[in-house]
Order: sequence, then C-alpha cells, then structure tokens
Amino acid sequence: MEGDTTARRRRRSRDRLPLRLRHHWKPVATLGLGLAAMVYFLGDARISPYVTSSSRVEADGITENVGGPVDLYDTSVSHSIQLTYQQTDFDKMMKEFRDDGTKDYIEADLVIDGVYVNDVGIRLKGNSTLMSLRGNKGMPGGGRNLPDAPQGAQAGAPGGMGGFGGMGGMTQYDLSEKKPEELPWLVKVDEFVEGRAYQGEREISLRPGSNGQVPLNEALSLSLIGKSGQKAERYAFTALTVNNRPTATRLMVESPDTDYAEDVADGHGVLYKAKAGGSFTYRGDDPTDYKSSFKQLNKKGSQDLEPVMKLIKWADRASDEEFARDLHLYMDVDSLAGYLATQNLLLNFDDMAGPGKNYLLWYDLDTQKFSVLGWDYNLTFSGDATAGPKDSISSLPQQAPSGASEGKPDVPPGGVPSGMPEGLPSELPEGLPSGMPGDMNGTSGMNGKGGPGGLMGHVLKTRFLESDAFEDVYLKAYRALYQKFYRSGTAAEDLRSIADQARSAGAGSKELDTAVVELKTTVTDRAAALAEDQQVIG
Repeated sequence: MEGDTTARRRRRSRDRLPLRLRHHWKPVATLGLGLAAMVYFLGDARISPYVTSSSRVEADGITENVGGPVDLYDTSVSHSIQLTYQQTDFDKMMKEFRDDGTKDYIEADLVIDGVYVNDVGIRLKGNSTLMSLRGNKGMPGGGRNLPDAPQGAQAGAPGGMGGFGGMGGMTQYDLSEKKPEELPWLVKVDEFVEGRAYQGEREISLRPGSNGQVPLNEALSLSLIGKSGQKAERYAFTALTVNNRPTATRLMVESPDTDYAEDVADGHGVLYKAKAGGSFTYRGDDPTDYKSSFKQLNKKGSQDLEPVMKLIKWADRASDEEFARDLHLYMDVDSLAGYLATQNLLLNFDDMAGPGKNYLLWYDLDTQKFSVLGWDYNLTFSGDATAGPKDSISSLPQQAPSGASEGKPDVPPGGVPSGMPEGLPSELPEGLPSGMPGDMNGTSGMNGKGGPGGLMGHVLKTRFLESDAFEDVYLKAYRALYQKFYRSGTAAEDLRSIADQARSAGAGSKELDTAVVELKTTVTDRAAALAEDQQVIG
C-alpha cells in the first residue's frame, strides 16, 4: 500500500539456483565431495592410459611425397647425397653431444640424386660407435678407452661397432667432427616440414664406415635376408658430400620407422623397437616404466605397449614346462626359429641378445602373436666361422681363447672374457651410459641365460634354444636357410655384386680390396664348416 516502508525480502542463495538443481542437490553435492577427495588424495598420482582399439589409419600420414629420377634403393645405379648446413649449428650439436650425449637434429638442405629438398633434419646416429667423439665420457668406442688393436688386426675389416678394434671383425672407426662426411647420420625428411617424405621415406640412415671401411658385411647380410623371404631393410651405396668436404662412399639403409612398420604384413600390426639401453625385464603394469626399453613405431594413439608388457610378464614367470607348452600362444614359433637361425648363420654378435639390443618386435593384430625382426647388421660375419647351430656367437677372434668351453668364454664377474688379447683392461671401464646394466657376458647368450637385464643375453632366445621342445623347428629353419645362404652359392655371388656396387660409388681402393678378400674368406670358411656339420646336413 502507499507509504509502506517494509523492505522487500532479499532472495535466498538457494532460490538463485535452478529449480531442477534444487530438487537434486544431494547427488550433485555427493559428486562434488567425491571429486574433491580424489584431488586431495590422488593429486600427485600418475594415471597411465591404455588404448586397446584397433586401427589401420596412421595419424601422421604423408602429405607431400617428393619424387626422384631413380629409386632410392636401386642397387644397379649410382647415387649421390649432398648435405649443407650452418657450421654454427653443427658446432652447437657436437658440443651438446660431447657434454651430455644428446643427439638433437639440426637443419640442413639435402640434394639426393639431383633432387633438392630443403630444411631436412640431420642428427648423429649410433651408440658405442659414436663414443670416440666423446673422449672418455661414455662407453668405450673408437678405441679411446682401450689399447690399440692387437698386431695383425685389420682396422678396415668388416664390422663396425667401434672399440675392440679388429677383434672378430669388429672395426675401430676413427671418427672426427672434422670429417662430417664420415660420421653416421640419420636424415629425417619431415623433421621441420610435417608430412613430407622422399619417395615414401621419411628417414634415411647413413651407416658407420666410409670408403675402404664401408660395411660390406651389412649389405651382404641385408641382401641374403631379403632373398630368404624375411623382412630386411633396403640399402644402396651412395657418394656423400657434406658442405665443402671431400666426397665419401657410404652405405645408406632404410630406417625402421613408421613407414617401415606399415610395410610389414600389410601394416596390420604394431612394430616395437628395442632400445640399446633397455632390457626385456618385467617392471610391473605401468607402461611408462617400459619407455626406456621399447619405442612404438606405428599406430600411436590406437595401440600401446600393453602386448609387449604381457609378453615380458609371461616370459618372466613361466616355468620351463610352461614356456615349452605355451610359447606358441604368444609368439610365431616358426618366425622366432628363423630369426635365431639367421643370426647364427650370419655370425651376428649383436642381435637381440647383444649389447645393442638390435631387434624389433612385430605384433600381429589378427593372430595376436609376436614375431622378431632384425636390424643393424654391421657386426655380422664376426667371430668363429666354425660355430654350430647351438654355439654362441661372440666378438672373440676365430681361434678359441684359453678357458673357453663349448663356445662360451669364461667371464669374470663385472669383467671381460678370458683369453682376450693382451693389454685389455681386466674390468669394464667406468662411465657406462645411464640405464645400461653393469655386467658383460662376452657372448650373445645362446648358451647360458645371461639374464634378461644384463648387457648381454635375452630370455626368449636363451630359453628357446635350451628347450628340447623347439629343437626340431629350429634345426628345420636352420637347414633351410643354410641352403639359401651358403649351399646355393648365394652368399659368394652377392658379395661379388656388393663389392662392385661399392666400387661404383667411389670406394675402390686397396683397403676395400683387402676387406673384400677378408669377408670372402669368412664366407668361404663358414660355408665349408657348415657343410661338415651333421646337425646342418642331417
């Protein structure tokens, strides 16, 4: 009414809320309290997502595919690569590598077989091979922390891990940042231009060894593996020029990357790359704990590391009886037998059980089983050419050292194998890279387990070869591959062709001729020894 001075009642806070929310305030409040409790108690917890859906589509597809006049890995033609970069970028990259071992990309312009590709990424590639560039800050390599090779050892012999120069075909490379044309490089075409590739390749690896030391053994291994029907990287020799430096002959090899993975079994699977500093050790069910051991190369976002974790967990806990009975549920047994037979036949010291952990795990999404694929064959044709199907392949010279028994040298705990050339240290040098185990068995683990976490050895390889249940399938694969590699004469024929390819790329020299003769001798001796082995010829 007129003159009424009564104040209008202030609207209560609850009346300001929507009617529906006022009717259902209790469940909303409960949810809020629950979220607050989770934040309080689990705020620092790590949540690890699992992705289990299947997808054939790769997230980072090629959007710009640069063509070329000849196929990148056509071994019948000559190839050329030119890299041009700013010296200040290179100097900064080398300083960072010397200081802390990081291998970051720098920008460079690439001319490959006459085709110009601007702004590619290049970085150093390798582990122990590169350690000579770091002085004594890392694992011995290039001979910095070890004495000179024994008299008679060939620095240019096939091989090339670095360090241990001349033993069993292992090459000591004298790498220097003053000779960038001789450094091992990884060229990444899409590092600074997303979605770009050259002839469908986003990465090109320039392998260790140049001119007379170009790795003929790796090319021969890749040729034989490819002809046997197994997956192998493509390769070709090329003339490499870096800035205004002299041209060097190099071996370029297809890099195991996303595109390589999509070429395996029509791409319907996931490819995992073992890391050199990692291990095949069960660490629990958190996938982030396996990042230092395996890198997933394809189908990121639709697949994850869970299959690898399950395989490791099973292999870690299975009894010998369970391993023999159930391996086929986890792995393609025939494929594993073929892989292991190949590494032995090619005298590969650095396979899945070697210090470099050079292997890939392929997980087939249809069969849900693993296969083992190889890569990095620059230590093939090393060691004892008379080694049998079940013998260890080591980095030792072909003459068995004193104390060796059944192909396995005696190794003191934390030390190096007995019977090594005089002058080697009695213990492993300090300064192993972070994450690497501290023991070194001196063999690839084919006899004796070596432990899944050691510098040498792999539980899958060791248990497979020690189990009587798999002897027949292994020897069957071994005999078939022996026929294809050696009895057919393919290894000798391919070596002649590969030597001609290297010479055509500019590597012709007395040093190369010597390396060819030495590799030919190893191939001949290997073929002769296997032809007399009753396990091989039956």
